[in-house]
Amino acid sequence: MDHYLQLNGLTKTYGDFTALKEVDLAIGKGEFITFLGPSGSGKTTTLMIIAGFEKATAGDVLVEGKSLSGLAPHERNIGIVFQNYALFPHKTAVENVYFPLQMRGVSRSEGLKRAEEMLGLVGLSGFGQRYPKELSGGQQQRVALARALVFEPSLLLLDEPLGALDKNLREQMQIEIKRIQRTLGVTTIFVTHDQTEAMSMSDRIVVFEKGSIQQVATPLDIYHKPRTRFVASFIGESNIIEAAAVEPAARKATAEHIGEIEYGPSELDVEKGTPVTLMIRPEHIRLSRDPKEGRRNVRMKVETIVNYGDNALVIGRVGDLSMRVRVLGADVVIIKEGEDCHISWTPDSVYMIAK
Repeated sequence: MDHYLQLNGLTKTYGDFTALKEVDLAIGKGEFITFLGPSGSGKTTTLMIIAGFEKATAGDVLVEGKSLSGLAPHERNIGIVFQNYALFPHKTAVENVYFPLQMRGVSRSEGLKRAEEMLGLVGLSGFGQRYPKELSGGQQQRVALARALVFEPSLLLLDEPLGALDKNLREQMQIEIKRIQRTLGVTTIFVTHDQTEAMSMSDRIVVFEKGSIQQVATPLDIYHKPRTRFVASFIGESNIIEAAAVEPAARKATAEHIGEIEYGPSELDVEKGTPVTLMIRPEHIRLSRDPKEGRRNVRMKVETIVNYGDNALVIGRVGDLSMRVRVLGADVVIIKEGEDCHISWTPDSVYMIAK
């Protein structure tokens, strides 16, 4: 992968507070990258430094090997869409999209033509003469996206642009943004704290926590092979089990209340007796009234059942250990709150993570 955008040792401090700590990242041309993390983790600060709205205390941002340091935001050829779309209320949709071209000296006739074409790309053909107040939230978001793309930026930065939309429209816009990004091939960084958005849209996800990058990987690797306990807990739901390695060569550990646990392949090198942290996703656990033959069965007391319609989350206890099991909605009728059941899993469903 060619390194189109590089972040080299980005650090940002505010007095005694360190918002970013030596962030290094390489992004390929045309990639869709999502910065994911809780509030205050450093994802938006990183985006603002790339855009030129924040100045790094140390480090540099390079596009195609050239430093952006010293360039004002409007000199960086970067398209940006924020959560509040900041459309000009007195300008029509097509005039809003034409504005960045006007600032770049493009003639009105040529600029309006390109603006109309871009509105067509984002699914707003025929909406060019409407004012923002005459457009829905989703339509305003598309106008903002068209305005950010019309001048063919080298980078597209999206800072939680779907946060103000309702669930159904947000899911629709996730699909649309990805379609537009693929059509244009523009290198894109999308900032969100919504893991579902990150999983459904990204080529790779960058997980931030406390100003540092915890992991950079594809959505599937982030989900199934989290590198740290924070990533395992922040992305989806997980059962975290503290154990001790008993036969590392055979990938066996032992945990209180559960006993022996076999785990899947791991890149971590551990010695016998070493404390290890194991993760099992709730959907990888099987629940039954009776022990399953040929499986390692563990007795669990059911405390709470949360129904979601198409599936249910069964929360129970194995001794002092809280466990979560995800089952299909139709299967939850086999068990009731307060009852005992048996849970089981395959070794490949158990993943060892770093502390």
